[in-house]
Amino acid sequence: MRFPLGQVVATPGALAALEEAGQIPGEFLDRHVQNDWGDVSDGDKLLNDQSLQDGSRLLSSYRTTKGEKIWVITEADRSSTCILLPSEY
Repeated sequence: MRFPLGQVVATPGALAALEEAGQIPGEFLDRHVQNDWGDVSDGDKLLNDQSLQDGSRLLSSYRTTKGEKIWVITEADRSSTCILLPSEY
């Protein structure tokens, strides 16, 4: 693990999307913590890489097997990580 996730929470919409896809949050959390930022822009990937050095917020974006976009956000202070749909931000 390259950074702590803190308390992990998920929104109802994200949990429903994962259930519909037959996936579990751990799939996405594992990718996120291993610095696989998923489907973010090159600029956002660079920002995430810088965030590992300066302690800023981390954002990853993935798609479920059903095509639903899921975000994983770790707060700057690393106290919590939230799995959510972009519409829930």
